[in-house]
Amino acid sequence: MNYSTEFRSIRGEVSDAEWRTRVDLAACYRLIDHFGMTDLIYNHITARVPDTDDLLINLYGLLYREITASSLVKIDVEGNIVWKPDTDYGINRSGFVIHGAIHKARADVQCVIHTHTRAGMAVSAMKCGLLPLNQTGIRFHRNIGYHDYEGPAIDLRERERLVANLGSHDAMILRSHGLLTCGPTIPQAFNIMYQLEMACRAQVDAVAGTAELIIPPEDVLQRTAHLYRPEARRPYGILEWPAMIRLLDAEEKNSGYPSYKS
Repeated sequence: MNYSTEFRSIRGEVSDAEWRTRVDLAACYRLIDHFGMTDLIYNHITARVPDTDDLLINLYGLLYREITASSLVKIDVEGNIVWKPDTDYGINRSGFVIHGAIHKARADVQCVIHTHTRAGMAVSAMKCGLLPLNQTGIRFHRNIGYHDYEGPAIDLRERERLVANLGSHDAMILRSHGLLTCGPTIPQAFNIMYQLEMACRAQVDAVAGTAELIIPPEDVLQRTAHLYRPEARRPYGILEWPAMIRLLDAEEKNSGYPSYKS
């Protein structure tokens, strides 16, 4: 079996726009790994190839820290492989069931991220859902969807319900499952996931204590949540992205793994 993680560069075989997307998506995988949001070889981050309906997704079998721009697989929204590296690794069906459904329904979405973090799974099992306990959590007040668990996401009939429950939100909690975020760019989708994960970690810590919890008044919640909307201030993630790239570039020097840009 060919399970090598050495992939030839396809930099000269794709458009400049696709290559930039591939590099940013590979960087996003590495950042999810860096901030402790991975689940072995599982989960997915997808991105739309500019000016097409095709998507980029990870090979099923690689660690996030092994993913490179040239190792990403190109598929259509129905999960058919358009191009993949010369490898026996394939793709995970649930990747395009969940991600393909959202990309197909939401033209405004370029990137979709799905995780199974410890804190995300814990909050997904709480009947109360995500509580507005702090500024980070308040960002999602009345701006997050919920989808009830239906088993492993391999049934295409679940797509319609996934999309309906996400609605126009950019974040969703998959009950008894994990977290999902999406955005008009890869940096924005990453920032939303990072903040959602931090909110979940804080909630798990808070509810584990014995102190009475404080939730701010509704008018404060609504005003604060509004200030996080991109139309109110700025699209969070764009300003932060160059710093995230600098972080990856500094770490890469001693990582022992191939460059995400290769």
